[in-house]
Amino acid sequence: MTPSASSAQTTPPAAREARGYWWYETPPAPSAPGDDKESVAKPEIPPMAVLATWSPPRIARLITQQRDYAATVLTVDAVADFWRLEDFARRKARAFAGVTQLALLLHPELNAKAANPMIGEARDALGSHKDEVRRQYLRARSSEFALVMFGRTTCGYCRVQWPIVQRFQDEMGWQTSQIDLDRRPDLGSRFGVEMTPTIMVIRRNTQQRMVIAAGVETYPNLAQTAYQAAKLLSGDIRPEQWLTGAGEEDGFFDALANGPVSSTDVRVPGVNADGKRR
Repeated sequence: MTPSASSAQTTPPAAREARGYWWYETPPAPSAPGDDKESVAKPEIPPMAVLATWSPPRIARLITQQRDYAATVLTVDAVADFWRLEDFARRKARAFAGVTQLALLLHPELNAKAANPMIGEARDALGSHKDEVRRQYLRARSSEFALVMFGRTTCGYCRVQWPIVQRFQDEMGWQTSQIDLDRRPDLGSRFGVEMTPTIMVIRRNTQQRMVIAAGVETYPNLAQTAYQAAKLLSGDIRPEQWLTGAGEEDGFFDALANGPVSSTDVRVPGVNADGKRR
């Protein structure tokens, strides 16, 4: 009687009414040995002339299927078919690379070599140019921005970082200051600073500020990040241009050089940003 009572308790009310209160459910038969055996079908490989018209994702799916089939049956023919497909994909990739080189020669605006030369002397000249552009911009805004380093008396890394900050002050003319969070923990809470050293760019007479380093940072990186932060806070660049270095505006490395790249910033010709016709 106990199994029937247990079945009645677990069977939905509608089923009990249809079958009776003491209806007994027959347990399902155990699966026969071998029922869960996985079968891998042999993929159909088209002629190479047809395969050449397929898209790369479709070819990749066929290669995966043939690989799984070959690894399952482990016959010479199946494995050879897999490597024939791999060889086709290799030749197609090499052909694409060759056409790419030709396209970049015919369209140099798509090639980074003009904007990022690899020859030593040219790279030195490019580096000097970028340093000068960065220095002029930062010096021109020395009265508009300041650099603050949050540290602690017990922080050994802070003693390493502070002379680097002072070098930035000497070369760029910015006012710099150091705040000891052991003495002023309230400022750490106010500015959301927990790690030391932390360096922050602050725009004077505004609420604008930005952390540009957390931990010890080299002078070149500090100068570059301060330059980017000042440009962003001034509205001279947008967040999408954060990786656009000094002197790279409107060039190969400017993400917005040829128009918007975000779906939220697409402009329809003849329509203003608010959606009204011009």
